[in-house]
Amino acid sequence: MDGDRTVLVTGGTGFLAGWCLVELLQHGYRARTTVRDLAREQEVRASVGSQVEAGERLTVLAADLTRDEGWAQAVDGCDYVLHVASPFPPAQPKDPQELIVPARDGTLRVLRASLAAGVKRVVLTSSVAAVRNGAGGALQGRRELTEEDWSDPSDEHMTPYACSKVIAERAAWELMREHGAEERLVTIQPGAIVGPLLAPENPDRSYSLEAVERLLQGRMPGLPRLGFAFSDVRDLAALEVAAMTAPAAGGQRLLAAGTFLWFADVAAILRERLGDDARKVPTRRVPNFVVRAMALVDPSVRSVADELGWETRFSLENAKRRVGWSPRPVEETIVDCARSLLDRPAAGVSAAASAT
Repeated sequence: MDGDRTVLVTGGTGFLAGWCLVELLQHGYRARTTVRDLAREQEVRASVGSQVEAGERLTVLAADLTRDEGWAQAVDGCDYVLHVASPFPPAQPKDPQELIVPARDGTLRVLRASLAAGVKRVVLTSSVAAVRNGAGGALQGRRELTEEDWSDPSDEHMTPYACSKVIAERAAWELMREHGAEERLVTIQPGAIVGPLLAPENPDRSYSLEAVERLLQGRMPGLPRLGFAFSDVRDLAALEVAAMTAPAAGGQRLLAAGTFLWFADVAAILRERLGDDARKVPTRRVPNFVVRAMALVDPSVRSVADELGWETRFSLENAKRRVGWSPRPVEETIVDCARSLLDRPAAGVSAAASAT
């Protein structure tokens, strides 16, 4: 029975991690999660408690991806591990190693501890950043990318974040192959993760959430020719939990980046569905040269300027076939996300927020 099984979710204060904990508890699992500072335990419990009664079925432990301490205890007695935690900065660092080292080494720490503890399967949250950049502009619009596609970290156009995701995922597969344990690993590649927040008081905003929030608050001068393949945080959590036990998922990469929308598409959905609540959403388009000029002074714009006009679509067939995954319509995701943000106090972006 699920109630006899314990699952570790790394990075319990993160957006996706919180929904993974909710999904596990709703399915009767015992859930365990890690935070860097135990002072945030009550924050985690409050977030999860907004959706499900956790009680003693939820345990919070201290562990840091940059240190070995705590991980043996965190995985001890666990049947499965969902490795969700990963840094996602509002601006890309000058030194890529600031992201690459903790992403790669943290992933390997979790995997080694899991193997030593006899964990049945680890589900690693990667990103479409580990898939799309290898194809580059040459494949835009020609075909959907699949799990067979890999980004090339030597590509000079890749951001440090994108490099960190592909390097960390490659390292994970290599480690599991060395131990003859590829079937005990599943990696998931979401797109821009959005959806409703769990806790009103949580100040963290991932980059994806802040993009929607900026539209609602009129804090964007206009709509750039930028877009994302969106993933609903609730659908993604359901996929993570299903991938733990689905026999056909072992040893697989599961793309979970759904419908591609330009900023103009997101803005249109908000205006159509939210009425007066979307009155500040911009309507005019911003030319590419203006965005590139902004990138010279705004680091958060600089990190996406190379993707202007870049439309990439992904096949979800592997996740649907192997796990029976069925994501909800993207319009529902955008609206639920927006309504959630409208009910929350404005806040800044957390450099440690879990996203893609």
